[in-house]
Amino acid sequence: MKGRVLIVAGSDSSGGAGVQADIKTVTVLGGYAAAAITALTVQNTTGVFGVFPIPSDFVRRQIDVVLADIGADCIKTGMLHDAGIVTAVAESLAAVPDVPLVVDPVMQSTSGTALLDPSAIEVLKRRLIPRARVLTPNLPEAEALLGRPIAGAGDMPAAARALRALGARAVVLKGGHLAGGQLRDVVVDGDETYAFESARIDTRHTHGTGCSLASAIATGLAQGLELRPAIARAHDFVQRAILAAPGYGKGRGPLNHAP
Repeated sequence: MKGRVLIVAGSDSSGGAGVQADIKTVTVLGGYAAAAITALTVQNTTGVFGVFPIPSDFVRRQIDVVLADIGADCIKTGMLHDAGIVTAVAESLAAVPDVPLVVDPVMQSTSGTALLDPSAIEVLKRRLIPRARVLTPNLPEAEALLGRPIAGAGDMPAAARALRALGARAVVLKGGHLAGGQLRDVVVDGDETYAFESARIDTRHTHGTGCSLASAIATGLAQGLELRPAIARAHDFVQRAILAAPGYGKGRGPLNHAP
């Protein structure tokens, strides 16, 4: 077991996304996962039916005691829910400035339920994104962060560069929401821009892909990989997990994290 990853995210009662998917991903890739829970959700593969946020002081205490005892080689954030939690996370992480941070700016569920208060977006941009080694938004999240639409695949490199200008060292802009047979994620890391492409898998069982990708990247960084091979391994892992999905649920089913 190599690489300690502290996950700061919400709980998914169906086990397909959120901290459950994060822990599975880190574990299967050979890392050690710890977690600070930001919210409890009532959800299954058909949607989110309730959100119960954890008080921000309690979130901060979870982070602080884990870092003080076990430590972390990388920290990954997912659903943060509100401005108070974003602020608490940023304040706790100020104590470990050298630990790389992967920010997955989770804003809404696949079914459309809001998972981040709109008032928290500016706080996220000001307090947490500038601290990030990697920012991993999907297209709707990127549009919310930039305050403008992204006009198709051709606009993704410019959008990724604009996102990087918010302060993150690197951006992985995920293109899964675009139509077409090819999936294209654009990466901007410093002055370098490149893309990862793969064939779209014809399936509805994609619940938790974003969480899993970000956690896989975080695991790679925790284990000492450079960013590009960490992303490459993460892409391969998620592709295999989708192909091996067990077919559970009536909606967007979970992946198989141990194919």
